[in-house]
Amino acid sequence: MNIIETKHLTKSYSGFTAVSDVNLHIPKGSVYGFLGPNGAGKSTTMKMFLGLTKPTSGTFAIDGKEFPQDRMEILRKVGSFIEAPAFYGNLSGEENLDIIRRILGLPKSSVAEVLELVGLSQFRKRPAKKYSLGMKQRLGLAGALIGKPPILMLDEPTNGLDPVGIHEIRDLIRSLPKTFDCTVFVSSHLLSEIELMADSIGILNHGHLLFEGTLSALKSAAEEKGCPTDNLEDTFLALIDADNQQRGALR
Repeated sequence: MNIIETKHLTKSYSGFTAVSDVNLHIPKGSVYGFLGPNGAGKSTTMKMFLGLTKPTSGTFAIDGKEFPQDRMEILRKVGSFIEAPAFYGNLSGEENLDIIRRILGLPKSSVAEVLELVGLSQFRKRPAKKYSLGMKQRLGLAGALIGKPPILMLDEPTNGLDPVGIHEIRDLIRSLPKTFDCTVFVSSHLLSEIELMADSIGILNHGHLLFEGTLSALKSAAEEKGCPTDNLEDTFLALIDADNQQRGALR
């Protein structure tokens, strides 16, 4: 069962098409890696899912709810984490999360639950301005998780972290579908991390979906095309390069 599906999803800006006729299928309870070079259309796609920009054409459904008629219901089902989340520095991590809790109308116990989940319980009273970058990333994840949404959209969640912090966040994301009964849609430039955490992936280039499926299916497809299959990064770069060369030949 797919929890997110798009049909011919397209977004254009005055002659420039950022996302072109994209059909995504994100399985429920999975970690789905959304990949592509800068400017490929990843962020635009995520903004459409979050209701921050409207599709030019095409449709999408999240957990059976269609956009735009079910827009508010969709938003209630999605927790989002965009890189460098903003917090009130003078407030503690606990107090920052309590603001979100009140906005969402959640019980007081939800703050303690989510702090425990992301491993910040012992730092709950520390002012957010004194958090390390890795702790801030965890606090951002806690803010996305606090409403127990069935879908999490994470844009570069390991951005700026050291190797230890990257490892910690990767393990946390990998554990979320089982421990939290949710689906994780994650965009990242760290392909080695996506390879370790994702069940399936989608690869976008110039707004077009080049591939969607499991990592094993990607390896099979790459072998058929004569692309390297030693690791995701080499396969990804070869597919992008081949697509760019084909586009250049078509011009």
